[in-house]
Amino acid sequence: SIGLGTWLSKKGEVRAAVRGALRAGVRHIDCAWVYGNEEEVGSAIREALQDKTLSRGDLFVTSKLWNTFHDPSDVESSLRGSLSMLGLDYLDLYLMHWPVAVSKGNNTQGGGVPSYSEKGVMSTWEAMEKLQKIGLIRSIGVSNFGISKLTPLLQKAKVKPSVNQIESHPYLPQWELVDFCRSNGVLITAYSPLGSPGRDKKEEREPYLLGEEKVIGASRSNNCTKAQALLAWGLMRGTAVIPKSVTVTRIQENLGALNVTLSREAWDALNMMENQHRYMPGTKHFPPGVTQEFWS
Repeated sequence: SIGLGTWLSKKGEVRAAVRGALRAGVRHIDCAWVYGNEEEVGSAIREALQDKTLSRGDLFVTSKLWNTFHDPSDVESSLRGSLSMLGLDYLDLYLMHWPVAVSKGNNTQGGGVPSYSEKGVMSTWEAMEKLQKIGLIRSIGVSNFGISKLTPLLQKAKVKPSVNQIESHPYLPQWELVDFCRSNGVLITAYSPLGSPGRDKKEEREPYLLGEEKVIGASRSNNCTKAQALLAWGLMRGTAVIPKSVTVTRIQENLGALNVTLSREAWDALNMMENQHRYMPGTKHFPPGVTQEFWS
């Protein structure tokens, strides 16, 4: 499926983007507490429900538990906070945003190095399982989990994670992780499937995925846009994709990828990128060295 990512969608823009996406046919809206825009996303959802354009059962809404709320005593209040802002009685999917806890009060979106907490993933997961049991969440999952973090969770959890949301695109296909998740019944949702071109802060000389000759070639040979070629690649791998956009025409265009089947030549080309790059290393959220351990 093709959803709508809301990361970096600014207040004043995201309501119209979500409303336009729902009108265009998008049904999966991906949110998170730390994005700081759930209230505006909720306004768009409420408008759609109030004018009878859609029913709640038509929608699939995801949110995420932020790193400062990993203490089991904080999980329910964090979830209820997101539900309140979104104006919903339940979430279709609630994800643990990162497999790392940081000390309370360290919302690292504002910069600075957080204080690292040794809170275990398992105790946080058990608190999420309880919230699913009482009906506040339909499904639970994880985000940014590598094999080293997923393995013990799969071994110990009463409820297995249904989804692992990770960065994935031809620069970072993560085939080993995708195959591992597939073999364990965990669906991959790919964020930044277009290479995250809309970020305000970029690394110096970072590669530009939409400018790659192989992406341009796949677009031309399959009579589609470059974005559609990349999204079709993700869909053909069996992953869900959640491109971010606040432009309704582009959101509509992205949905066109559902009608694109890449040729074998284009598929092979996108699977053989010379550049390999992770746009979201997570280093701004954690002390040095922490991210390397869970990407392994």
